Amino acid sequence: MKNNNPLYPIFLKLHELKVLIVGAGEVGYEKMFFILKSSPDANISLLAPWMKPEVEELLASKKNKVTIIRKEFEASDVDDHDLVIAATNISSLNKEIRIAAKAKGKLVNVADTPSLCDFYLGSIVTRGPLKVAISTNGQSPTFAKRFRQILEEVLPDDVDKLIDNLKIYRDQLKGDFEYKVEALNEITSILVKDVVKEKQ
Repeated sequence: MKNNNPLYPIFLKLHELKVLIVGAGEVGYEKMFFILKSSPDANISLLAPWMKPEVEELLASKKNKVTIIRKEFEASDVDDHDLVIAATNISSLNKEIRIAAKAKGKLVNVADTPSLCDFYLGSIVTRGPLKVAISTNGQSPTFAKRFRQILEEVLPDDVDKLIDNLKIYRDQLKGDFEYKVEALNEITSILVKDVVKEKQ
């Protein structure tokens, strides 16, 4: 089967990295809201000359590591940041942000412009330690959102208990890596057994 999505998903420790979001209107608010929802301790700098009231409310209502910088964007603003998100409603400014960030070797996301993105902010489902990220390779964020809603409905709320028990079991296993993998594969095979039966 042809792989139509060449993206490689990773999970970033945003509390250890520095994220710059340029823009605090509707798009900037949305980007920051979902980042903080998934990573409440994310280390974010929010840069904009003005801020939508909802942004002010979000920042006032939560304990977070968001630094507010009230000014117009300058190329040097990307310094000391690992990830840059261009979230303004001015396409020429977003391109300027991308050029400045790429010149300094930063990874960039340009809102609503997949061709200018090094990474996408996918839809995310979280259940305790379980986190599932969904991507359509930038083609349909709406589908990713709907699929996220489906997963939120079908994943049990107590899946974290299962994961905790599997960790305890794994920690008690003796033997080499190969033995541990085989043992864990055997004990978790019940999770997919019914699905396999239905497909046969």
